[in-house]
Amino acid sequence: MGTFNPLNARKVPRWLLLPYAAWACLAFLSLGLTVLLLILPVPRQSLRRRMVHIAARAALFACGMPVARRHPEHLPATACVVVANHSSYLDGIVLCAALPPRFCFVIKREMSRVPLANLLLQRIGSHYVARGGGAAARDTRELLRRADAGDTLAIFPEGTFQPQPGLAAFRSGAFVIAARARLPLVPVAIRGTRRALPGGSFIPCPGRITVEIAPPVPPPASHAGPELDVARRAVRSAILARIGEPDLAPES
Repeated sequence: MGTFNPLNARKVPRWLLLPYAAWACLAFLSLGLTVLLLILPVPRQSLRRRMVHIAARAALFACGMPVARRHPEHLPATACVVVANHSSYLDGIVLCAALPPRFCFVIKREMSRVPLANLLLQRIGSHYVARGGGAAARDTRELLRRADAGDTLAIFPEGTFQPQPGLAAFRSGAFVIAARARLPLVPVAIRGTRRALPGGSFIPCPGRITVEIAPPVPPPASHAGPELDVARRAVRSAILARIGEPDLAPES
């Protein structure tokens, strides 16, 4: 697989991008508001998640960003911790469209300040996490409680994304939870979202998005020490081998 080259990322003429961006924003906003209104009175979370899953696929398809899944057979039918790379604001929507509608998405707490998005995320059982300090420890304990209760988690261990292509270092939270709850880790590589909506830009570009699911990695034998680092390296290597981008933290 070739290395990502930002100079070749956009093949659509720039004069076409602005009307396309207007259409894409309208499609995402209208479908998002529609599904939010539809799920508000729905009592069952599983049904709300299914409705949002369908809406996410429809929105991406309407915007010329069809999502292709590769090797979905690698995804366990039981509880697990999905670990994915993060390169665009689209990644959460893409995972919602690509994964079965049984996942609890773990999202940075800043998203709770976006009113409509916050309401939708709460209705599908997403969980916010802080990125440091005592709040992060409390959030990890809550995620562990949900994992023990059988929740299937989807986490971006980089925490955020950078404008430059590449895979950043992984935080340890997902791996601690997998070790303590004895859940397998599933590496997931997302390709195409950096080109579709790069960091620092609000002008999207149509194109195919691929979500490739790698074979599961057993949970670390311990939530601290070298076992945790071995699992983190294994998951990160599996993702790095599939995204076609450089390693921004080779010592990790």
